[in-house]
This record gives sequence, structure tokens and C-alpha cells, in this order.
Amino acid sequence: MTDVRSLLRFDGELSAVDTRSTPGVKSRKKAEVALAEESAELVLLQGMDTCGKDGTVKHVVGQVNPAGLRITSFKQPTPAELKHHFLWRIRRALPGPGYLGIFNRSQYEDVLVVRIHDLAPWEGRYAEINRFEAKAGVTWIKCMLHISPDEQRERLLARLADPTKRWKFNEGDLTERKLWDDYQGAYQDALERCHTDAAPWYVIPADRKWYRNWAVQQLLLQTLRELDPQYPRRADLDIPALEQRLSA
Repeated sequence: MTDVRSLLRFDGELSAVDTRSTPGVKSRKKAEVALAEESAELVLLQGMDTCGKDGTVKHVVGQVNPAGLRITSFKQPTPAELKHHFLWRIRRALPGPGYLGIFNRSQYEDVLVVRIHDLAPWEGRYAEINRFEAKAGVTWIKCMLHISPDEQRERLLARLADPTKRWKFNEGDLTERKLWDDYQGAYQDALERCHTDAAPWYVIPADRKWYRNWAVQQLLLQTLRELDPQYPRRADLDIPALEQRLSA
């Protein structure tokens, strides 16, 4: 099995990653076969607008029993959330033991959007995030879905062209798009400063949707196989006696 984690692990320079590359798999057909046959504590999805966070959730964890999932989408903080520490809402969304958690956006909005628009003091937040991730009690799979500005333009145009997808279009995305270089610099710093042994970053070339889905799936599978989760044991049960009572 290809060690996708080593291929996609952040190596220091975001701009060096080809957003159309497909490390670990040569063809779309092979990737789609794998995606159909293999489906899978915390997956964190971060990236520019239209990078495919929703699509990744749908295609990668769509076959997982929903009873074992906790999916959280982090939008602009509410007035109530703004009264608390920036990690307050993140802590509340952490999955419990035995659950797979999915973060659509994350604590990194507070060193990305907050930094770009100078909404609050952000410089000290990298260290706070590192301490939080080290003590959170979960296994992190942090995925930066990396797309090109050309690919983003095509996806925004596709939303406008398709009446069934126009609900996704937000004119604010055009304003943020003008800040592309600023965001790339903010992502570079976030990846550099929060790439730790406890919570490494993986950069997923995401211009090709099929590859994005395959890569995140493989990261999940390899991590779960390493963790080898087991059903809870029930040493308190007297199986022969219970079977005899049920047969009576």
C-alpha cells in the first residue's frame, strides 16, 4: 500500500506543490475503484473557497455509519462565540472516544481570515493552537486542500452557470479572491508554525477532485489501520448463562 502520508506531509514550501499533481496514484480509474471499495480520529479540512471541503466530506465519509460521525462546519463566529476564547467553540466540537470527527474549516480561520482582515490579535495564536492540539486527546489528520487561482475561477464560473449550484455563490468570495497572495502567505505561516509531530499537516493537490477524494481517503485509512480501533469489550457478561436463558 502506498504510504500517502509521507507523500503528502507538508515539507516546508506550499508554493512548490503542484495543485494538479497526483502523488501515490497514476490514474483516475484506480482512484475511483479504491474510493468505492474502501471507506473509513479527527479530520480537519482547510483551504481556499471552492477547494472542495463539502465534496470531500460527501465522497470520503459518505459510506461511514453516520451514528459514528460528528461533522462540524465552522462559519463566521456568532456574537455568543465571540464572547469566548477563540478555541472555545473548537473544544466543544471535539469528537468523543470511538467517534470520527470532521471539521469543515477549523481553528485555523483564526490565523487566516482574522490575520488577513486584522480582526483581532493573532500572532500568539499559533502557539495556543499547538498546545491545544497536543492535549486535545484526538488523532489529527489536518488536510490543506490546495487549489490554483485558475481552478478557483473555473469553479466559481461553474456555480454561476448552473442554477442548481447558484445558492453556493457568495459575492464575498470575489473580494477574498483579490487577496489570494495574502492568503497563500498566511497558509504558509500556519503550515510552518503548526506542523508538529502531534498534529502534522498534509497538503493535498486539489485541482483534480477525484485525486483530492482519494488522497484524503487514503490518509484516513492508513491512520485508522495504525490505530486499530476495537469494539468495547464486555468482560462482565456470562455468555453461556445468557445463551441458556435466551434458549429457555
